[in-house]
Amino acid sequence: MHRAFVDDDDFIGKKKRINMAIFIASTLLLIFLFLSGIHFYWAFGGKWGASAAIPTKDDAQAVMNPGIVATLIVALGLLAFGLLPLIITGMVHVPIPLWLHNSGLWIITGIFTLRAIGEFNYVGFFKKHKHTKFGKNDSNIYSPLCLLIGILACTLELTR
Repeated sequence: MHRAFVDDDDFIGKKKRINMAIFIASTLLLIFLFLSGIHFYWAFGGKWGASAAIPTKDDAQAVMNPGIVATLIVALGLLAFGLLPLIITGMVHVPIPLWLHNSGLWIITGIFTLRAIGEFNYVGFFKKHKHTKFGKNDSNIYSPLCLLIGILACTLELTR
């Protein structure tokens, strides 16, 4: 009789982990679809939000000027990042290399956690240039979102 209770607890615990994995993978998909969509919009000539998405010096001079190809690469990468949790959790069945299956969520965790920390100059929580339009958005939106993505990807990996 005691054994049955252990099995029930294991089943319930596993079901909760599966539900959490589905929720986290779906949340990551929605975030990455949104971010990818914005980058596709910019790559094909959209202007909305673009001025607030590029780091600038204090005199409003852009630090970089990504072209169409770079923006498309970012858009496709974000789309792939959105699909990867679905593939790893088994929600979508697409063959991927074993190394990507084993390390993909750690890669997402690392990229976005490091992005949240930043390079100590123009991006991240510890940047010097905080009072530009980008700097304010980065402090209030972009870096916290990157940290959230990192936490969600790490949590998903640890619950596998």
